Amino acid sequence: MNNNLRLIVNNVNSKNIDNTHFFEKDELKTILDLYAKMVSEGSWKDYGLSISSKQVGFSVFKNAAENALYKICKNFKPKNNNLKYLITDTNGKILKNSSELKLLLKINLFSRRKKRQKPLYSI
Repeated sequence: MNNNLRLIVNNVNSKNIDNTHFFEKDELKTILDLYAKMVSEGSWKDYGLSISSKQVGFSVFKNAAENALYKICKNFKPKNNNLKYLITDTNGKILKNSSELKLLLKINLFSRRKKRQKPLYSI
């Protein structure tokens, strides 16, 4: 048995993570609802989370091996209130920004337009 392992419980030196440094529960639910919708359409396949002291990001991918299609970001200390929530593309270009997440995600930016198919036969 390895004697070098120790179990640390209630570590006083551990950093307390602020709730302000992540998406709130309702924000994450809104994003995951959109993600579920886009997965069912076949547009998105995978996601990733990135967390820093300045912002948190929810990146979506078409394939796991590709770059992120979009990144939904929440800035913690925006210079402008309208820059609190952002949607960026693969290159980091801001596609849409808003002060409210629900307004940002209402935009029909993500959904693919389905082409109208001609019927195979007519009666």
